[in-house]
Amino acid sequence: MAAKAVRQGEAHKLIADMPVERLREATNGQLRINALTSAGLSNVQQVLDQGARILALPGVGETTGTRMLGAARSIWQTTIDEMPVRIDIKNRSAATTDLLRALRAWDSARSIKSGTSVLAAAESLRPVLTSLDRETSHVVVIPGTRSVEDLYAAISGLDRGTSLLSGGGGDLGNGDPWDDFLSRPADYYAMLSELGFLSDDEDKSRGDLSAEIVEAVRALKLETAHLKASLRGYQSFGARFAIVQRKVILGDEMGLGKTVESLAVLTHLRTKGSHHFLVVCPAAVVTNWVREVGTKSDLRAHRLHGPRRDSSLTSWIRNGGVAVTTYDSLGWLEGQVPDKAKPACLILDEAHYIKNPDAQRTRRSLGLIRRSDRAVLLTGTPLENRIEEFRNLIGYLRPDLTVSATEFSPRQFRKQVAPAYLRRNQEDVLTELPALVEVDEWMPLSASDEKHYRAAVMEGNFMAMRQAALRSGARSEKMQRLLDIVEEAEENERRVLVFSHFRDVLDDVASILPGKVFGPLTGSVPAAKRQAMVDEFSRAPHGAVLVAQIVAGGVGLNIQAASVVVICEPQLKPTTEWQAIARSRRMGQLDSVQVHRLLSEDGVDRRITEILARKSGLFAEFARVSETADSAPEAFDISDAKVAREIVASERERLLS
Repeated sequence: MAAKAVRQGEAHKLIADMPVERLREATNGQLRINALTSAGLSNVQQVLDQGARILALPGVGETTGTRMLGAARSIWQTTIDEMPVRIDIKNRSAATTDLLRALRAWDSARSIKSGTSVLAAAESLRPVLTSLDRETSHVVVIPGTRSVEDLYAAISGLDRGTSLLSGGGGDLGNGDPWDDFLSRPADYYAMLSELGFLSDDEDKSRGDLSAEIVEAVRALKLETAHLKASLRGYQSFGARFAIVQRKVILGDEMGLGKTVESLAVLTHLRTKGSHHFLVVCPAAVVTNWVREVGTKSDLRAHRLHGPRRDSSLTSWIRNGGVAVTTYDSLGWLEGQVPDKAKPACLILDEAHYIKNPDAQRTRRSLGLIRRSDRAVLLTGTPLENRIEEFRNLIGYLRPDLTVSATEFSPRQFRKQVAPAYLRRNQEDVLTELPALVEVDEWMPLSASDEKHYRAAVMEGNFMAMRQAALRSGARSEKMQRLLDIVEEAEENERRVLVFSHFRDVLDDVASILPGKVFGPLTGSVPAAKRQAMVDEFSRAPHGAVLVAQIVAGGVGLNIQAASVVVICEPQLKPTTEWQAIARSRRMGQLDSVQVHRLLSEDGVDRRITEILARKSGLFAEFARVSETADSAPEAFDISDAKVAREIVASERERLLS
């Protein structure tokens, strides 16, 4: 009922803005509406409000009036049927507050019902407790197969469940439900989707899959007893696709929840009797994976990274769960996992890290994939520079697939990889995602900028050329524009992410910006400290700025607190920028996201943007579900060194002439 009230409220707003001309369109032009406009009725809602009184209007009559009302009611019902439930943070209506309260209660009650491990722990202690003498005051419990941490977690979970069931309140009744929604909006939208209040386009959820595979995916019942998160329809489809096809790439655009899709796979397999799972990821996202396993499932996470990795490995082998390690730790892990702990499923996050078949981490990862019955590669950027890289990833998983990079058109290429590759894009499946506003801020070089730039060109220093327009402090045109953007963001109650490839640029930005500045977040910052920095930034007041190296801050972190993104210079790969933007604009973002690219009119920025456009086109043809292109999938490879030589040479010629 709460969702119905919100949906009706949204429908009323839409109908009230709908001109009466829509009634004529709904009857294929057969209905004359002059009598309505003459009576001062300008929108469909006013017609509905009039009801039977329409029949008495001059020039209407019973037949025409009945048709008018029928058309208006038909439009109303269609609007209701197709209206997704939206949560407007700027209009906290009583109906929406009731809906959030109901969703929170449902989520809490469901967590009790699904707490099988907690109930098992309670049952295992029951015989001991019932046999105790009444005068016993203390009991010491020594875990056998369970760890002490597991026992404490079970007791804590049992306490929370008992409080909820006994009417003690807990999360069900206390506090403002809007606070809980704002802290985890993606979870609420997932619950709305699970309950059928958000519509999914099934055709867009299935990508380029064949009808045979789609039917097999639909036939699979996904077991979610060990999953503590709701799934969107497309996420459930992705998890079932991975289970049915066994070894796949989930290439969903960043921000669509590939992590929870993977956890749905692991929890399904746990229900079927499997115990050991392995996640391999960059060091920067180990902490995030450990968090997600703990909050989104009742599986236990083991951090096989850092000073305690040996004891964690022992615990994982003995007790099972999800081991989380890094690509660089695979050498240490080799030979230490006995057959009894062989992972039932392998997850490789940011899988474009293994696109080079000659790299040592790729060879070690490939060994794991070949020894595993199931493997899921996660990447929002399967194709960065060359078609060959994409084909390598497919070949690791399915060497039986014949995939050519030179003979077939892009559409044929996508059909060939479809048995092992599924991608969905944000605009296709997230109907509630706020707008993305991208602005290319072209500006001239200041006199100081020009001096830095000329010196870099004469030295043949490509990296210095890219930084030149931001190395003059307040005398830099880009820096002045950045100051304006941050000031405007504070006035509009927004937080700002500033990305650059260069540490020196970030230091300059951090030193000159007013207000609260966090960072620089760089590759040298330990993973745990990165997450702590993001958490502190998320709690900071509006106008706060987080400055981050784009190759570090653009991978693995969720920074939804920011809704203004500034990229200080164009990158050499379009996927680098896409990743950075997706840190903020992802499922659960409530504000529109503004992206400002700071670009110099003269020099290196213009040349790099031209290269970016060519690479973006390549990605769209082969890795993104898009319209068919006529060109053949020829390998397109332009290395950073080649880019640098070409641009330096052309800029020398331009400046010297």
